[in-house]
Amino acid sequence: MKYDEIHEDHADPLINQLHRAIKYAVKFLAILMVLVIFWTIADVVYVLYERLMETPFLLLDMEDILETFGAFLAVLIAIEIFTNIRLYLGTNVIPVQLVLATALMAVARKVIVLNLKFVNAEQIVGIALVTIALGVSYWLVREKSNKPG
Repeated sequence: MKYDEIHEDHADPLINQLHRAIKYAVKFLAILMVLVIFWTIADVVYVLYERLMETPFLLLDMEDILETFGAFLAVLIAIEIFTNIRLYLGTNVIPVQLVLATALMAVARKVIVLNLKFVNAEQIVGIALVTIALGVSYWLVREKSNKPG
């Protein structure tokens, strides 16, 4: 999906300066996202180490395993967000399919770590509807991008 809201060579010099400022801001966000990714990885390692050192030694219960899965998925979501930022900086294509895939991964993470003791039926229905909407949207975008023409 191409977009042409702001050209690099716009006739208005102020628009050019603002466009450059936004590009620098997005680059700064990319740097911060990389720092968040490394910080989150370190946190996963630290929490996993602490849980494995508790008694019973080198054993995780189901809650620990689900929390670990959630932490791993959070790192993967952060990497997907970084990829979105990188694509935004490097192309003039809005990565709709990647944004939808990132959203699906975030919803999947929520479902994986969801503690059914603390949610009601309306929240589960809401998550289901969001999952269906994102899944259908992803499928439609993928089908459109796979069609020749």
